[in-house]
Amino acid sequence: MDGMTEDRTRTDLTRVLAARAGALRYDELPAPVRELTRQCILDYLGVALAGAQDPLVRILLDEMAEAGGSPQASIIGHSIRLPALSAALVNGSAAHALDYDDVNMAMPGHPSVAILPALVALAELKGSSGREVVTAFVAGYETACRIGAALQPGHYNLGFHSTGTVGTFGAAAACARLLGLDAEATATALGIAGTQAAGLKSQFGTMCKPFHAGKAAQNGLFAARLAQRGFSSRNDIVECIQGFALTHGPDFAPEAAPATPEAGFHLLANLFKYHAACYFTHAPIECARRLRVEHRLTPEVIAGITLRLDASCDRVCNIPVPVDGLQSKFSLRQTVAMALAGVDTASLGAYSAENARDPGLVRLRDRMRFDWQHNWPQTLCELELELVDGRRLTARHDAGVPAADISEQGDRLAAKFDALVVPVLGAPRARELREMICGLDNVADIRNLTHLAAV
Repeated sequence: MDGMTEDRTRTDLTRVLAARAGALRYDELPAPVRELTRQCILDYLGVALAGAQDPLVRILLDEMAEAGGSPQASIIGHSIRLPALSAALVNGSAAHALDYDDVNMAMPGHPSVAILPALVALAELKGSSGREVVTAFVAGYETACRIGAALQPGHYNLGFHSTGTVGTFGAAAACARLLGLDAEATATALGIAGTQAAGLKSQFGTMCKPFHAGKAAQNGLFAARLAQRGFSSRNDIVECIQGFALTHGPDFAPEAAPATPEAGFHLLANLFKYHAACYFTHAPIECARRLRVEHRLTPEVIAGITLRLDASCDRVCNIPVPVDGLQSKFSLRQTVAMALAGVDTASLGAYSAENARDPGLVRLRDRMRFDWQHNWPQTLCELELELVDGRRLTARHDAGVPAADISEQGDRLAAKFDALVVPVLGAPRARELREMICGLDNVADIRNLTHLAAV
């Protein structure tokens, strides 16, 4: 990047990102990017349907239904229809309720549950095509990751939940693209989004964490619709003095935002979850599972457990004594103990108050110590076990490496989807929904899809 371009980026970043989002065209998207978009939508609907009856969703749905309004959009897993803004809030919260949704470390956070609830609600209102949704999703996803990359690592480490903060920009950019806003109006939408963006990591383990995703979706959609109506805002909200970047972290690097990621699109680094817990527990879980299977371990032979992780994980997912399933998802001790004991960490029912109190799991938790590292990838873990016979076993895993085979990943996601959705919709309807998502690019009206996801 030459000096003139870099200087322009520093003073014009929001407009640059807005122009890029608006210029994206479906025909220019590589086939793997389109395929990954379909996989993101499949995974989003799967986890949302599975989370649709969570108590936090019922509370939000009761509140939104009591307020009422125009029946513009579907509520996933429910028969009621609500205004698009209400639908975005409820559906986003439902999709993040289980903490089983996808991740991108450029944010770092959960992009799909912030973007898709807003985008799909708007697409349903407009009767948009599958191709329009695909294009708008990529526009929003790339915008969120670009802004997130420019704030790394200080924004997240300071205590902000990027799904709620950066995700709001992604939702606004996606909705602006679907509405066909020009670059200036899209920059205005980003400005409106930025002044609403919020979410604190201190809320992890409570209902407010999923609420962050719902609010990001709702606020992003609201921002784009207000911009379309002529609502005013600064159009340099990311980079301006007292703007989002300079008030939300110490590490603003504006040149990182327009930089092309190694694979060409941030979406190609998307990470899907196969354990229903915080993503930073996944590498430890994989290490524990591997050692348990390879050495046929039982809990009784484990005398000591040492976890080596980046020190920042201590402030994300280290609840020492979880009391329920939600807190268990943010407990390295609990999730590793479950994996060492052979508990299925992909099972939604495994995260329960009963397992949090299980004496055998508590004993394993009590044998665990942490050796915090500095400047490690947050997705990297080394696990060392000391056995009662004196042997030491070690494993290392980095959960931040995206799948090399997108087709094989699709098969794995289809199995995850069926496991989550068949109990809710039944096998025939679940299969019909999955097949429609696979053919999303040829769907003329997204309402054909959202109808199948409502019950």
